[in-house]
Amino acid sequence: MTPSRIADGNPHLRAYNVASSAIQIFGLLRRQHWYRPKGQTYARLLMMLGKCGQPEHASSLFQTMLSEGFSPTLDVYTSLVGAFGLSGLMDEALHTIDEMKTISDCKPDVRTYTILIRSCCKMQCFDRISALLAEMSYFGIECNAVTYNTIIDGYGKASMLEEMENYLSLMLESGTCAPDIITLNSIISAYGNCRRLDEMEKWYSEFQLMGVESDLTTFNILIKSYGNSGMFEKMIRVAEFMKKRYFTPTSITFNTIIECFGKAGNIKKMEYYFRLMKIQGIKPNSITYCSLVSGYTQANLLDKVPFIIREAENTDVNLDTPFFNCVINAYGQAGEVDIMKEMLLIMLEKKCNPDRITFATMIKAYNGLGMAADAQKLENEMLELKNQVGRLMM
Repeated sequence: MTPSRIADGNPHLRAYNVASSAIQIFGLLRRQHWYRPKGQTYARLLMMLGKCGQPEHASSLFQTMLSEGFSPTLDVYTSLVGAFGLSGLMDEALHTIDEMKTISDCKPDVRTYTILIRSCCKMQCFDRISALLAEMSYFGIECNAVTYNTIIDGYGKASMLEEMENYLSLMLESGTCAPDIITLNSIISAYGNCRRLDEMEKWYSEFQLMGVESDLTTFNILIKSYGNSGMFEKMIRVAEFMKKRYFTPTSITFNTIIECFGKAGNIKKMEYYFRLMKIQGIKPNSITYCSLVSGYTQANLLDKVPFIIREAENTDVNLDTPFFNCVINAYGQAGEVDIMKEMLLIMLEKKCNPDRITFATMIKAYNGLGMAADAQKLENEMLELKNQVGRLMM
């Protein structure tokens, strides 16, 4: 196994290659005398580069656009703010907003600020949110439902529940932004993840009284919350209630139930819902098989893992990194390092991407068996891969 072979399927390199290809195609188009790029084209490219974690390329594209005499639009500037902010370059994002303020037809609007607030939530720079909201108010820009939902979801995911509720109160007090299904799902997900189920149920009821109807995502959140807290009767009651309300369970619904029973060591129920999933015509995916492998591993039923691998391979399911990580972990925990290495080779043959979890799992298994030399060799390969990715991304 060589770092270059692993790098072939690295997700960061794949994202880099996709973005590079798009930029190359755009470059070829620009050379055609008939082609006149639109602001929307630049905006989409900048957004894509931001999502791929390439803010430096986004900045370079923006400078190219300026050098060719193209006047940036509000959408272009907003996409540049997103490219910087979502990559963690908050100072550059704020500088871009300051620049926008000096251009009459590109002044930041509610969408610009909402994207910057989303970046703050993603980077957990919550201390900046109040200042941004104050700035919006100063310029007469009102928060919309998307802004409030972004803040509520950000605080909820960070388990900052008091702050989350404060912004829900502000949303209700605004008189112009009614809480919606996205608000409901963010609130109950936050309480469910913190296992504060009484409050989750209270808010679920409150939203029902406000006239916000549950959707499939709502029920899946409730199922996950009850399942993770070991409240399996309530979990199944929610699944049954869903069907009465004519919501068809999806792979997410079944995967959640299978995972929860697997974690609890209830293999009978795990297998029952796996069979039911297939009977109801819902196609298992990589997450399903991953949950089954994890369940069998936890129950020390390693002999069942090969059957799951075989079944998964006989389908058209795209087996991904988390699935192979589960299998590698299963054999690593059992001390079956030869099979573990074989799984890594299969992973590479399928052009699947080993990640830091793959390496950490294997290194832990080697160290646990006193195979320090093998662990060190793998760690060196991981460091070489990291350096190689860094050089290619420059």
